[in-house]
Amino acid sequence: MLKNFHIQGIREAGCDEAGRGCLAGPVFAAAVVLPEHFKEPSLNDSKKLSTRIRDKLRLVIEREALAWAVAWLDNEKIDEMNILRASILAMHLALDKLTLKPEHILVDGNRFYAYQDIPHSCIIKGDGLYASVAAASVLAKTWRDEYMTSIHPEFSEYGWNRNKGYPTREHRAAIAKFGISPYHRKSFSLFGNQHPLIF
Repeated sequence: MLKNFHIQGIREAGCDEAGRGCLAGPVFAAAVVLPEHFKEPSLNDSKKLSTRIRDKLRLVIEREALAWAVAWLDNEKIDEMNILRASILAMHLALDKLTLKPEHILVDGNRFYAYQDIPHSCIIKGDGLYASVAAASVLAKTWRDEYMTSIHPEFSEYGWNRNKGYPTREHRAAIAKFGISPYHRKSFSLFGNQHPLIF
């Protein structure tokens, strides 16, 4: 069972992102404030869960969280500001949308920029330790997967309904064959060092 808080007795928001390592599509982030005694035995780091479990957990989190929000930045913004800064800005945008202001922010990973006057803690692998961070990872992942599936028909040759924009062998082979789409991140190594970018 994951921990319900990092600092007891205050309102904490867990934050996480999804899509940071993708070659195409936006980066999504979520912020979640859970009830103090929230319990969901299947909740874990979204990467360790099946699609079916993630989708079920999304419904539970969206129904039972005291507050939750999802935000995203597209590939053009990622290219403009770099993926780290874009990931953190997406978390800030999600925090902006919360209907309850947290007193402390728990962030998955080791990098974050201060948000307003709210203290924060960066927790490496926090999505496998704290319920609110795991919940944020589930929302970010499920919302992003849904988005990538929705744009798949526009460029079905890349297989985004399966790889969700991650650098699979299938995805890289399609880029090599067809070039890049308007959704690809031009600042990423899309072809490796063997091919020039095709616009």
